[in-house]
Amino acid sequence: MENQNDIKNQEKTEKPELTKDMLVSTLVAFYPELTEPLMLMGMHCISCFASQMETLEEAAMVHGLNADEVIEDLKDFLHQAEIQNEDK
Repeated sequence: MENQNDIKNQEKTEKPELTKDMLVSTLVAFYPELTEPLMLMGMHCISCFASQMETLEEAAMVHGLNADEVIEDLKDFLHQAEIQNEDK
């Protein structure tokens, strides 16, 4: 599990790799654009207190989702968003 001090010491521009071990709060902090896809998956926990202590894998399990599939879907979303931004 991530140490909150380690997160605070990271540069805001340096985005960590998406992993199922990432805290939900960290994911949302570094990838705010993933808030909507997470909510559409049924993971409304992005703003609750549990997100401060819960990994993406734990949150996925609570919501009956496969964490590996969630990560792949989120990476696909980021890739598509990147392609759309390049086209502008």
